[in-house]
Amino acid sequence: MKQNFLAADKSLRQMGGTSETILAEAEAGIESTFLLRPSSLAVCLVSGGMDSCVTAAIAHEENDELAFLHVTYGQRTAARERRAFSELADHFGVTRRLVASIDYLTEIGGSSLTDISIPVTEANLSSQEIPASYVPFRNSHLLSIATSWAEVSGARRIYVGAVAEDSSGYPDCRPEFYDAFQRVIDSGTRPKTSIQIVTPVIYFRKSEIVRRGLELSAPLELTWSCYQAEDKACGRCDSCALRLRAFAEAGMADPIPYA
Repeated sequence: MKQNFLAADKSLRQMGGTSETILAEAEAGIESTFLLRPSSLAVCLVSGGMDSCVTAAIAHEENDELAFLHVTYGQRTAARERRAFSELADHFGVTRRLVASIDYLTEIGGSSLTDISIPVTEANLSSQEIPASYVPFRNSHLLSIATSWAEVSGARRIYVGAVAEDSSGYPDCRPEFYDAFQRVIDSGTRPKTSIQIVTPVIYFRKSEIVRRGLELSAPLELTWSCYQAEDKACGRCDSCALRLRAFAEAGMADPIPYA
């Protein structure tokens, strides 16, 4: 059964997300029970940013019930991101919420987001280097928590708003990372457990994420992306620069305030 979910997930991710149409066109041999029983409960990782907001909107369309997971890791804008998470959960009417702390990542350090001695650098969108904002192997921690909660709650999917293209180039946002973690879930959970990682925007450009959000009436005005400011977005860090470019390419004004 788990191999069938893997086959479906590979096909779904390549097409930029799930839908009834995509499910119907998924690889031959997938058990009919998967096709006939869309997930009644899904865990959705919600950072409070634009990508996770649109991912949540997609998950809201595709599942009967959502459980929102927010993870704090000692990042500079933790309070503002927590507020965005709560407002997004209210918007989508999600009552199952879990806020988990892995603030020990500040003790490990190695990132400008968790170590105040490392400055948040100004954006250089042409750079091929992994930026100082990369939090080493962070997404593995987030997925581990999501998997534990999904297995206990009976959720069959975990939605993650990872973006591989047109982004900062973090290694734990690549499709192969999620393929590998899917195998970890399949190997490390109960035999009867079937949990599928869904990354609906992983191949999208940021501007495509904006457009998809608008199509779904996702509340992008409630999101927060800035790496270093909590009142008005700085407009200079990688995350702000990527977001501003995305809205410009989509022909829309970004609804959040900038300094």
